[in-house]
Amino acid sequence: MSANPSILNPRLWDESVVMLARVAGTLVLAWLAQGLTGRLLRAFRSRIAPHITDAEDARRAETLARVSRHMARVIIWLVAGMLVLSELGISVTPILGAAGVVGLAVGFGAQSLVKDYVSGFFLLLENQITKGDVVEIAGKSGEVEDVTLRYVQLRDYGGNVHFVPNGMITTVTNMSRGFAYAVVEVGVAPGAMLERVYLALRTVAQGLRADPAFADAIDGALEISGVDRLDGTAVIVRSRLRVRPLEQWRVRWAFLQRLKEEFERHGVELPPPQLTVASR
Repeated sequence: MSANPSILNPRLWDESVVMLARVAGTLVLAWLAQGLTGRLLRAFRSRIAPHITDAEDARRAETLARVSRHMARVIIWLVAGMLVLSELGISVTPILGAAGVVGLAVGFGAQSLVKDYVSGFFLLLENQITKGDVVEIAGKSGEVEDVTLRYVQLRDYGGNVHFVPNGMITTVTNMSRGFAYAVVEVGVAPGAMLERVYLALRTVAQGLRADPAFADAIDGALEISGVDRLDGTAVIVRSRLRVRPLEQWRVRWAFLQRLKEEFERHGVELPPPQLTVASR
């Protein structure tokens, strides 16, 4: 049984070796380009980091850098794949044409996916959400752990992780921008003297502002709105403190704890508990 003469052709072997070398070189260059792009983005972020003093801008820079690395990786390997196919003798033009036809057909069934990417692009462009923010979107609330062009990853207070597609986001409630208010609504008995209630509120606010653990978190004096409503057997008094972003919950919890003790010192009565009688 004789061997195929074309297999023993040295010229054919030389061409195959050259082709494989080019393919390997293309893949190595793509890998190096990916690493170089990552280093350039990290160097750029390190260079501008000393000039970023605002925590919000720092979170935005981190989010944009992460998304940029992902997009650069996709583009590099897409170009490398086309070059490898060209080296293997596979024409890219028919593949691109077929991809266009298939993409048009699939596009009708993937409109939600396209909507997710378009919405994600504008979420990042308009700086609506960044990693580390506390937001409420699509009926879910929590801390943003990741933002991509496809979805937003949230972790709520109970530790549950929610993946919200960007196309479902119509309204963003961001609780991490600029400043926030620690809103305190407290109910007192109808016979309580409001002057004592207001004095207790101001005393607690002054104590918090003088406390080193809360001084940096509070940006302004207490604002007392007064009686907000009458709720059955209680008079609801509303007030608020302007605080730094993400500090509203910590300040509110401490405020309410100290306010209870201050009410006891000033003799401010809390409303009696309401009993519900269920008939059989």
